[in-house]
Parts: sequence; structure tokens; C-alpha cells
Amino acid sequence: MSDSIRVAIAEDSAILRDGLVQLLADRGFEVTDAVSDPTALHEAVDRDRPDVVVVDIRMPPTFTDEGLRAAIELRRRHPGLGILLFSQYIETRYAAQLLADDAAGIGYLLKDRVADVSDFVEALVRVASGGTALDPEVVTQLVGASRKTDSLAGLSARERDVLALMAEGRSNAAIATGLVISEGAVEKHVANIFTKLDLPVSQSDHRRVLAVLRFLDS
Repeated sequence: MSDSIRVAIAEDSAILRDGLVQLLADRGFEVTDAVSDPTALHEAVDRDRPDVVVVDIRMPPTFTDEGLRAAIELRRRHPGLGILLFSQYIETRYAAQLLADDAAGIGYLLKDRVADVSDFVEALVRVASGGTALDPEVVTQLVGASRKTDSLAGLSARERDVLALMAEGRSNAAIATGLVISEGAVEKHVANIFTKLDLPVSQSDHRRVLAVLRFLDS
């Protein structure tokens, strides 16, 4: 599947940027651009229309949140574009804003916590395909930043656990393994979550993504 995915990279570290280019090229991705600042990223996406972008958060000129703000603007201008934030830092305010309109095709991984290249590649494919890929620590901090919402008040503790793992992009089988329960039990919890969040059956809507969006809504 990766041979059909076009990727743009925005990373100010030349070593890491070149490493990502080589890693993805070796695995069949087409790297359309590899740039070092948000302005160049905007130009690259407008010109080459990749399927997904890998974006660092702290980039020139101030090295605070330029990459994340660029990602928000890119999603506004290119709604179908996949965004994978890849950073050492968690920035909850703008991350919640990025997820606020549509969590489909959004990922947020922490550089220091990606232990296996295959995990990164899998997350990138998932985001490019319209799924989510959120590091558990990112999920924890986003949820902590949005405790004031009562939209999930009707969920049981186990259902919240399942929904948190859904936010990480886990399949039902992976959730079952993580929580040490049967896959059938996971399916029941997921069905209950959809019902309690009033997410109707639909052939076109990604209810898992809609549920995650509710989970992260601040």
C-alpha cells in the first residue's frame, strides 16, 4: 500500500529529515518534498499535493508551535490531507484545535516513544488512509486538558478505556490484547460507546473517528 502514498516532510533537523526521506523511500513511499520550515511546507503542498505530511511542531522562526499551526492551516486549505505530527513535545491547545473539526487522517506521535520503525510506518499508512494514530501520552494529556466536558459522562470506566485505545488507532483485536479481554467483549463495548454517544449507523461515516472526536472534544 505504501507505494501509492505520497508524503511531504517538514523537519528542521537536516539529519532527521534526511533519515525520514531514506526510511520512507526504502519502504516504497513517494517523498514529494522534504523541507525545513512551514512556509516551504505550504508551498510544497500547494504545488505537489501529497496524500499526507509529516510535520515537526517546533520549527523556524521561533521554534515554538509553527509546525502545528501550519498543520491547522493546511487542513483548512486541503481538507483531505493527512497530517502526522512527529515531535518531542506535546502541545494540547493547538492539537485539540487540529482535531476539533475532523479527527480523520490525523496522527500525533512522539519521537522518543517510537520504538520500532514499523510502528511509525503503520501509523503513517493509517493516517494517509483517513484513520487516527495518537500516542497514548498525547491522548492522556489531551483528555486531561478537556476534563470540563461532560459529553462522555454516560460511559463506563471500561468503555472509556476502550475509547482511549480507539483514539490511539488500535483495532478491536489490539484493544482486546491491551485490556486482556475477549474481542467479543471489545465489540460490545464499542457498540455501547456508539449508542451512548448517539452515533447512528451509517455507510459513509467513520463512527470510530467520530467517537474519537467526541473523546478529544474540548
